[in-house]
Amino acid sequence: MTLSAALGAVLALALSTAGTAGSAAAATTAAAPATAATTATFGRIAEAVLTRRTDALLDSHRPLRARSAALSAALARSEDGGLSELRARKSRLAALGEAYTAGDTRVTVDRVRAAKGRATAWVTETTTLTYEKIRGDEPPTTGFQAHHELSFTTAPDGTWRLAAMRSTDTGTLAVNQPAVTAKTAAAAAEPVAKRAATTTPVARVPKTSTAYNYAAMAAYSEKYWSNYNPAYRKFNEAGGDCTNFVSQALRAGGWKNDSGTASDYRNWWYDTSAQTDSWVGVNEWSWFGLSSKRTTSLANVYQAEVGDVIQMDFDRDGSKDHTMMVTYRSSSGVPYLTYHSVNTYRKSLASILASYPRSYYYAYRT
Repeated sequence: MTLSAALGAVLALALSTAGTAGSAAAATTAAAPATAATTATFGRIAEAVLTRRTDALLDSHRPLRARSAALSAALARSEDGGLSELRARKSRLAALGEAYTAGDTRVTVDRVRAAKGRATAWVTETTTLTYEKIRGDEPPTTGFQAHHELSFTTAPDGTWRLAAMRSTDTGTLAVNQPAVTAKTAAAAAEPVAKRAATTTPVARVPKTSTAYNYAAMAAYSEKYWSNYNPAYRKFNEAGGDCTNFVSQALRAGGWKNDSGTASDYRNWWYDTSAQTDSWVGVNEWSWFGLSSKRTTSLANVYQAEVGDVIQMDFDRDGSKDHTMMVTYRSSSGVPYLTYHSVNTYRKSLASILASYPRSYYYAYRT
C-alpha cells in the first residue's frame, strides 16, 4: 500500500471500521494515559498558538489575547514565519475591502497519546471573527472549525513543549492558517534501503537475534492471510492492505509501539481509532524500520528467513509498492511469502521473480 493512495480514505476508514482489539493486541496498543492536567496543558498551548494566528489578522493595535506558549526553538521560528505570512494576508484582505475587528479562538482537546516523554494531541479549533463595517453590508461574523495534530516533547525541566503542528483537514485553508503549515526544522533525509540482488546461489545469513518471536510472526500471517483479523482495520479500498498486514504480524512477534506523531515516519503504532503512516505505508514502514534499527538491509532476497520482509518497487520509480513477509523457507533455501493485496499464502520467491523480472526488490532482516 502506498501512502499517497491511502491518505484520502484512511480517516474515514478509521472512524467507520474501528474494531475492538483482542487481548494480545491490546497488550501492545496501550499507551500511557494522559492526565487531566496534561491534557489541559496541551489545550492551553494549542489555544495560545492558534490565537496568535488569529490575532495576526485583526485590524487592531491590541490583539484580543496574546498568551505565551512553550514551543521548541525550531517551531517558534517556523511560527514566526507563518505569522508574517498571515500579516501579509491581512494586507491583501484590506486591499479587497475586508477586515476584522475582533477574534475569538477556542480549542477542545479530542484525544491524547502520551508515552516516554513524547505525546500527540488531536484538537478541534473553533474561531469566530467579527467583520469590520467597511461597506456597511457585511454580516456580523464569520466562523470555522479546524482540526490539528500536535506533537509534544518534554523539556529538560520536565515541562511539555510543542514540537510540531499540522492541520488534519482537507480542502481550503482556514483564514488564520498559514499557506505553509508550521513544521519543525527539516528532518534528516529518510534512510535509504539497499536494493537486494536476486541471483542464486548465495550464502545463507541465519538469524541470530532472540529479541522477537519469528515463528509467531509467520503463524499470525498464515492464520489471517484470507480470514482477516477483526481486531484491525482493513485498507484494501484505501490503496492496499499489504503493509498493514505485515505490521500486524510484526506486532504478534513482539514489535512494540513507538509513540509520537502519526505522520512522522520515526514513529510506529496502531490503536482503535488511528495508526501511524509507517504502519500502513510501504515507504514509511521501510524508513521506520531502518531509522529505528529494527531492520537492516539484506544483500540478496534469497537471504530472507522466516519473519523477514521483502518489498517491491514494481516500476522502478524509486517508490516502493508492495510489502510481504517470509513465512516458510525450504531446505533448499527458497523463501515463501504470505501477504495481503492480493491475499496470498506461501508463494515462492521464485514465482514472484519470474512474474516481475524487471522490478526492484528490497529485503529486510527483522
